[in-house]
Amino acid sequence: MHTGFGAFLSPLHAPGQDPHLTIRRDLQLVEHLDELNFDECWFGEHHSLSWPTIGAPETLIAAAAERTRQIKLANGVVTLPFHHPFHVATRAIMLDHLTRGRYILGVGPGATPNDAHMLGLDAGELKRMAREAVPTILELVNGEERISEKTDWYTLQDAKMQLPRYSRPGIEMAISSVGTPNSPQIAGKYGIGLLSFGAAPPGWPSTDLAQQWRYAEESAEEHGQTVDRRNWRIAVPLHIAETREEAYRDARAGFGKWLHGYWGESVGADVAAGLEGVPESRELETTVEQGRAIIGSVEDAVEAIQRLQETTGGFGTFLTYVVNWASFDKVKRSFELLASEVAPRFNGSAERGLDSIRWSVENRAVFPHTEALRNRLNGVGGTAS
Repeated sequence: MHTGFGAFLSPLHAPGQDPHLTIRRDLQLVEHLDELNFDECWFGEHHSLSWPTIGAPETLIAAAAERTRQIKLANGVVTLPFHHPFHVATRAIMLDHLTRGRYILGVGPGATPNDAHMLGLDAGELKRMAREAVPTILELVNGEERISEKTDWYTLQDAKMQLPRYSRPGIEMAISSVGTPNSPQIAGKYGIGLLSFGAAPPGWPSTDLAQQWRYAEESAEEHGQTVDRRNWRIAVPLHIAETREEAYRDARAGFGKWLHGYWGESVGADVAAGLEGVPESRELETTVEQGRAIIGSVEDAVEAIQRLQETTGGFGTFLTYVVNWASFDKVKRSFELLASEVAPRFNGSAERGLDSIRWSVENRAVFPHTEALRNRLNGVGGTAS
């Protein structure tokens, strides 16, 4: 299956750094991805815990739109219970224009209790609120009807967008999932895309990605819709270097801070779950062995993504979950290797050149002068001049 490639930026930065500089660095990375011809870049929305720094991803998308030429830019994702659906739709259509059709509206219920607490929301209600908002936003963004609707958290009266969308027939929409059936079922019910986090957070059980897609297909069939694997994204932390040993050296210290500092201290997750008896010096290797990250050489990355395609049945886009375990220069180099040496194995961009070589090798007899020249150069049958 043809596989696209992109990046998912929470973004995550270890505390103690100047946030102004990390924001500039994120924009530089998006420019780098655009030059490397990556397909997509997704921007998360977070309001607490310091590591994830962007609370208004739409502003970052607008800035990135002016700095890039071809890469698609996406909310990853709009936390629906935090926003009135009318405002979500208004911003989506504006970004569709600012990007000239390169915008993807990613939505989700949210998974950070701290954020919900600050807004006085019951974390147990977030999924229900997202289910209510999705069809309303779909109609506001891509529909033509006026909407009147009243719930316990928003009201609409004869609502319709006054600005037409730029994209035709409509703006692409996708919903995020961290492992439960909820989001895949919503994706199937409305025929929208699915973004799955292919590596469960520390302390969480592993995600059955194949089952995630089955949930979407079953829901689509139940509601008379269709879902397309080409609109399925899977995000996994990845870092590659020229050798496996170098990649592990690059990522080890940053991984430790992320595991114990972000998930352990800030989030309060049981990071020891699944790592019982594993020495700290082996935690990164064990995480990779568990399929919760991809670290290594180009060949290691190719093999890991191939396994992911096989175990899931196929998906449309692989997203590198940017965790910044390595230095900025090393992160950029990892993306360069991903674009130049890994992606062509999945998207077919190098196939024409390889086919040209294969044909030439298989058809040497068509070019007898080539054999004669090779013999002369090797001193067979005469002296090369």
